[in-house]
Amino acid sequence: MKTIKLYTKSNCHLCEDAKQLLLVVKEEVDFKWKEVDIYTDDILLEKYQLMIPVVEVDGIEVDYGQINYDTILQAIKS
Repeated sequence: MKTIKLYTKSNCHLCEDAKQLLLVVKEEVDFKWKEVDIYTDDILLEKYQLMIPVVEVDGIEVDYGQINYDTILQAIKS
């Protein structure tokens, strides 16, 4: 089973969209996921502040910004 990390920040409409998209993808293929707020870690904040949200599948960044359903589905299935 794949593990997804969703890097987010508060007051981010793209982050909310990404969460909803992951819920839709989860209906098709099962995976574990964890949401990580970049404001809890200075290194993450510096790395991702302009890219949020970021989706990582099994440690590999696969998409950021406007998250794409097909990109995420493909990454989880591969």
